Amino acid sequence: MNLPKRYIISVVTVFAVTLFFGCESNFKEVQKINFSEFVPGSDADTVNIKYTDSGRITGILISPKMLDYSNLDFPFTEFPKGIDVTLYDKKQKRTFIRSNYAVSYKNTSIIDLQGKVKITSEAGQVLETEQMFFDQKNEWFYTERKFKLTDAKGVSFGQGIDFSKDFKVINSQRISGEFETDEEL
Repeated sequence: MNLPKRYIISVVTVFAVTLFFGCESNFKEVQKINFSEFVPGSDADTVNIKYTDSGRITGILISPKMLDYSNLDFPFTEFPKGIDVTLYDKKQKRTFIRSNYAVSYKNTSIIDLQGKVKITSEAGQVLETEQMFFDQKNEWFYTERKFKLTDAKGVSFGQGIDFSKDFKVINSQRISGEFETDEEL
C-alpha cells in the first residue's frame, strides 16, 4: 500500500495539533488546581467606624471603600480609596490623618499609609510625606521617606522621622530648613 506523501503529512499535522491542544487543556486544569483565589472576606462602601475604649471615643475612621481580608493566614484590611482618621488622646485632643491608600495589618497592629500622607495635630503641626507607618499599640508614627514638617517655629524637610501621635516627641533625621529654636548657639 503506497500512500501519497501529501496524505501522510496531513495526518501527522492533524495528530500533532490534536496532541498539542489536548496537552494545553490539561496544563490549564493543573494550574487551576494549584491556584488559590485571593478575594476579600467582605467589602464595604462609605465606611464610618468609631473606635472606643471604656465608652470613650479613641478614633474615627472614614473611607469610601474597605476590603477585609481577615479570611487569610496573615489578615489585613485594605482601604484602596484612602482614609480620613481622627485620633483622640485622653484629654480629647485630636490628631488628623489623611492618605490616598492604607493597609491595616491585624497581627502586628501596624497601619501602612501611602500617597499624599498628611498628619495634623490640633496644635497646628503638619507632617507631609508619601508613606508613613503607624504603630497602634505604641501610638507611634515612623517613616524613612522624605518629609515636610510645618509648625509654629517654621518649616523643615528631611528624610526619616518618628514621633508620638500628639507630636510631643519627634526624632528626625537628615533635616534642613528654616526654623526658630529656643537654644542659643
